[in-house]
Amino acid sequence: MKRLKFFIGAAALAAVALTASPEAFAQEDGNRDENGKIVRGPYETNRFGDNWFVSAGGGIDLFMNEGYKTKLGLDLDANVGKWFTPSVGMRIGYSGVNANCWSDTPSELGRTLDTGKDLYQQKFGYMYIHGDFLWNSSNAIGGYKETRFWSVIPYAHAGFFRTYGLDGVDFSNNELAMGIGTLHSLRLTERLAMTIDMKTTFVNGRVHNADGVAMLSSVTMGLAVNLGWPGFLRTSTVLTAVETATAGEIAALEAAAVALEAANVALAQDNAKLQKQNTSLTQQMATLQKEEVVLEAAADLSGYSPATVYFSIGQAVLAADEMQHLDYIAKHILSKVSEQGKVYITVMGSADSNTGGQKRNQTLSAARGKYIADMLTGKYGIPADRLVVKSEVVKATADPQLDRAVVFTF
Repeated sequence: MKRLKFFIGAAALAAVALTASPEAFAQEDGNRDENGKIVRGPYETNRFGDNWFVSAGGGIDLFMNEGYKTKLGLDLDANVGKWFTPSVGMRIGYSGVNANCWSDTPSELGRTLDTGKDLYQQKFGYMYIHGDFLWNSSNAIGGYKETRFWSVIPYAHAGFFRTYGLDGVDFSNNELAMGIGTLHSLRLTERLAMTIDMKTTFVNGRVHNADGVAMLSSVTMGLAVNLGWPGFLRTSTVLTAVETATAGEIAALEAAAVALEAANVALAQDNAKLQKQNTSLTQQMATLQKEEVVLEAAADLSGYSPATVYFSIGQAVLAADEMQHLDYIAKHILSKVSEQGKVYITVMGSADSNTGGQKRNQTLSAARGKYIADMLTGKYGIPADRLVVKSEVVKATADPQLDRAVVFTF
């Protein structure tokens, strides 16, 4: 135990000496600009999960109060915190184990006389839950450097301080406490650092059943582990090109931006006009196309009315050559008439009155008309309601074959 206390005490003295040394702020290679000046930011805001740390350590404490003599005790620390910028952070921590002091008179915390010292030793346990405001002076004064080995971090703390008796002693007290401290962080790796934490806590003497203000000083050594992404990015490195632009260049860019905006407005107006013209032209084109279709249809059909197919004498069925004639008329002439939707197709049958009686010729004429109508609807798909079938017996002509016909008019 004596060796442990000696070692921790020596570490505390070394930390005090280093703090006072000018070497504390002499680690500035790598965080200067091209002119040799220290660069201090600004820095980009990190995610919530970045720059957290947890730490733990152990050491000694020294309890002091007026009218009492000091004695070393044991101290343990555990903390969790976050750095918001390279220089500013906060943490929540626990400190405690036990504290000791010597008294000239016995008390409920110590009634046994040490005959060697002729004093009564008071010994009690304590627990201090505190919040700390951290200021990394190395980063604030010397500029942020991710690879800096040693950082000096002063801080202020405040919280809840509780004491309790040991070895069955019925005693406890709760007080508010506050104080200051210095945290030394020695970088071992990107995520691991050794810590030397020196702090002083001020609390009411009632914590050990006494008067006045008590002071508890402690030194602990331990390790800290960085969580999340442990670094910061300097915004100035992104804005260097903009920052180096001259006033004239900036003015020229602003003038060009104004001119470009005016040109964009003019183009937008011209575009709106062209769109209106395009809409109008599209409508005109559609109208002309409709008129052209009607004109083309009329022109195509004007030379085909009437169209005729011929039957052999006494027959109500077309011969092969006339069947081809009907096929052409149905596919290339009547189909176009049918598509117009406004033209009726009239099928008119006729018979030669010189080759039979009136009744027979009338029957043969009707059969020929029905035959043609059935062919047009069944074979060529022309709707029946588009056909008006008429039959008549015509007078004899110079060429009787011309009377044995079906004539299409439209």
